[in-house]
Amino acid sequence: MENQVSDFNKLTPDLVIDAVEAAVDIELTNYTQPMPSYINRVYELKTEDDNFYIAKFYRPGRWSHAALLEEHRFVLDCDDDDIPVAAPLRLTGLSGGDDAPTLGSVEGIPFAVFPRKGGRLWEAENFDYWMRIGRLLGRLHNTGAARASRHRIRLSAGQSFLSDIETLMSSDWIHPDLKEEVRLNIKRLETLVCSLFEEYGGNESDYIRVHGDFHSGNILDRPGEGLYLMDFDDMAVSLPVQDLWLLLPDYAPESGAEAAAIIEGYREFRQFKTETMMLMEPLRAMRMIYFLCWCGKQRNDFRFQHSFPDWGGKAFWQRESQDLSNQHDQITRAIEEQTLIP
Repeated sequence: MENQVSDFNKLTPDLVIDAVEAAVDIELTNYTQPMPSYINRVYELKTEDDNFYIAKFYRPGRWSHAALLEEHRFVLDCDDDDIPVAAPLRLTGLSGGDDAPTLGSVEGIPFAVFPRKGGRLWEAENFDYWMRIGRLLGRLHNTGAARASRHRIRLSAGQSFLSDIETLMSSDWIHPDLKEEVRLNIKRLETLVCSLFEEYGGNESDYIRVHGDFHSGNILDRPGEGLYLMDFDDMAVSLPVQDLWLLLPDYAPESGAEAAAIIEGYREFRQFKTETMMLMEPLRAMRMIYFLCWCGKQRNDFRFQHSFPDWGGKAFWQRESQDLSNQHDQITRAIEEQTLIP
């Protein structure tokens, strides 16, 4: 990760502007506004006639070239199906064969350019809003199911979850005084999550391309245009329920009415297996472990250190250990109450 961080140090404003101008064949001003992003480097750029673009420089080594193209392919498929997304621009002079020529590279750093989409973040004001987002999600998953993805993460207990656990427990990130406690809490979660995936995880054919990070912060409400989906950086192959639980306002057992409204809208366009709702809290547990690994890998990034100054200390790991234990209890409660299967 240290080498990857140093690669971003090459991204001077001049380099960013020159790379984008050459790739898109436009003339930019000197305006380069960094946007909030911990993993990648993202800049807002402007032309002389006040058109705005977003340039996204991907962290080297996080995704392969093929995996990045699969992200772009999914977004372009959505665009072709009239699903409102901010699609990457086709870059001048690039040749991608069967893949869209949307991925450039400068100093070994892959990048893409997008039109800037303004708007307010989506908020659910009533149950019609939940149904509305469910309809959009059903359409998104119809597109996701139409093409395979071979180079993205498969979100399942037996693959990504176990891999993240191994990464975390073999690292030196956990405070030594808490490592055994954290290990025991993760082992309890592993047993429970794997068991539930075995029972409710369905078949291989149930796994499709999903957004992967489908929460309100990645949904824009544009006056006069409707909703726009943003940031497919965490695109994955998963069960459709992965894109449902992140929207909910609380833990799954407390959000049954909202989940039901989403599914009602969803089913206007696509079938939904209700039993997979039992995986919403296990998926939250998987994301918790994934997030710890994500933080550990970029702990030396100066932007990360500025935003998470206490990450890795004893107090931090005490809180994390308690959170992991609480999540085990949340999953157990959902099993006992069976509140997630109408």
